[in-house]
Amino acid sequence: MSGRTLAISDIHGELELLDHLLDTINYQPGQDQLILLGDYVDRGSDSRGTLDRVMQLTWDGAIALKGNHEDLMHSALTSGREADWNRWLKVNGGLATLLSYGFTREDLITLSGEDFHLPDLHSDALQQHLAFIRDLPLYYETPDYLYVHAGVEPGKTAAETTPRQLFWIREPFHTGYQGKQLVVFGHTPTFYLHQDAANFNIYCGVNRIIGIDGGAAYGGQLNALDTTNGISYAVHKK
Repeated sequence: MSGRTLAISDIHGELELLDHLLDTINYQPGQDQLILLGDYVDRGSDSRGTLDRVMQLTWDGAIALKGNHEDLMHSALTSGREADWNRWLKVNGGLATLLSYGFTREDLITLSGEDFHLPDLHSDALQQHLAFIRDLPLYYETPDYLYVHAGVEPGKTAAETTPRQLFWIREPFHTGYQGKQLVVFGHTPTFYLHQDAANFNIYCGVNRIIGIDGGAAYGGQLNALDTTNGISYAVHKK
């Protein structure tokens, strides 16, 4: 491709923001390479629509990576384990995701302990989305750049880093990474990295890391980074 490489992360069900951002950056499928760094679901109001849009974008050539929230969702709905269900639904925003598929709170009531079983969730769209997120790659790299949801273990390549760390790592990566590739990542809202509760802009660390999670799910913004030209973009809720 002769166009730009563009990265977006942590959409979290904010479909209107994603569409607004794609318009703002004038994304051109077939010319630009779009890389989505995960966390398409949970917390926001339209996870179902966001996954539909992400699937469409991949059909047009975008690369979509798996984030920890996709991993949580898939485990909760396929493992049959009560702990996975509760961790996703009650702690990590899964309730908002299932409501976006048209289920009600009453549909999601379960028993606990030995009597636990997943509720009956009949949805062709949900099954299609689970199959899609199951097979998403965990990272994408070029000789100069690594794109990943959360980061890598210091001293290790992405291939040597465990999936759990690719999904979840924070501080050891933020301060300890010293690799040659420039790492573009999401997962940690940039106001933590800036140590400024009002700053959701892209974070550029001195150790070749670039955080782009603008905290869209927390009233922040949705960021995009053009790594070809070093240009950043942001959109906010109206």
